Amino acid sequence: MAFVEIEDVVKRYDGKLSVDHLNLEIKEGEIFGLLGPNGAGKSTTINMMVGLLPVDQGSITIDGISVAARPLEVKRKIGLVPQDLALYDTMTARENISFFGKLYGLRGALLKERVQEALEFVGLEDRANDRPHTFSGGMKRRLNIACAIMHHPKLIIMDEPTVGIDPQSRNHILESVRKLNDMGSTIIYTSHYMEEVATLSDRVAILDKGHVIACGTQEELRERVSGEEKIRMKAAGLTDALLEELEGHPRIVRIRVVEEGLELYTPSSQSDLQDILYICGKHDAVIHSVVCEQPTLETLFLSLTGRTLRDGE
Repeated sequence: MAFVEIEDVVKRYDGKLSVDHLNLEIKEGEIFGLLGPNGAGKSTTINMMVGLLPVDQGSITIDGISVAARPLEVKRKIGLVPQDLALYDTMTARENISFFGKLYGLRGALLKERVQEALEFVGLEDRANDRPHTFSGGMKRRLNIACAIMHHPKLIIMDEPTVGIDPQSRNHILESVRKLNDMGSTIIYTSHYMEEVATLSDRVAILDKGHVIACGTQEELRERVSGEEKIRMKAAGLTDALLEELEGHPRIVRIRVVEEGLELYTPSSQSDLQDILYICGKHDAVIHSVVCEQPTLETLFLSLTGRTLRDGE
C-alpha cells in the first residue's frame, strides 16, 4: 500500500471543477515533486490532504488512515510548511515553535527538547528569543519549517518553501529537505522553481486542470515526451557545403547558426552525434567543444501542459 493514496478525488468551487477525479500514490520515504501551472489544483489538493477542505467525492488515506474518518489522527502525522507564513509576530521564535508543539500535544520536558532541536535544525538557535518581524525573509521561512517539523511528522508537505528568499537561505532550506528525508520523513514538495523540484525529487507528478497528466521519475517523463535534444557545438570553418549536408541529414530536425558555432536539434543527441562529427570532419571543420542537452523538466512541463509553470488558466 502507498503511504499517501488519493483515489478518484473531486472538488468543486461554485460548480466549477477544481480537482477532477484525481488519482495519485506516493511511496513512503520518497521526495515527491508536485508541479502544475497556477490554478491546476495543487493547493486545493494539499488542503484536502491535511483536512482543511472536505472532498466532494473519492477518498484520501495517509499511512493507511482515512483523512475523512480520522482527521485528527492524520494531522498528527503531517507537518505543513505553507506558502503563506504561519508565524506570530507577538511571540519569539522559541514561543512560535512551542505554540505549534502544544497543538500537537507536546508538553513539559519533551516539548522543550523538541523546540531546541527544531531551532538547531534550521540554524536559528542564536535568534531563539527574537521576534519574527526582526527576521529576514529567509529566516522567517526557516522558522516556518521549524514549526512544522518539531513533532517529528511522518509526512512533510512543503508548499513553495523558498518563495522570495536569498540564494543562501534557499540552499539552506534545500539541504534541510534532504536531511529530513534522510531522517525518515516522506516529503511532498511544490515549487515554481523547476530546478529545485528536479534536484530534490525521486518522482514528479504534473497536474493540469485538476488531474494528473503525468507521473514518474524524470527519466520516465522524458520517455513520454517525443522532445528534441540539443547539441551545442563550438566550431570554426563552417562552410555552406557542410551546413547543406547537415540540413539534409534525416535525423537532424533543425540547425541554428550561432555566434561561435552551431545548435543542432535531433531526436537523440547521443545516437546522432557520431554522424554529425563525421560530416564536420569531411568538410574540415574545427570542433572546439560539444555539449549534448536532454530536455529539462521545464521543457517537459511545457510540452505536456502547453504552458509555463507560472502561467494561469
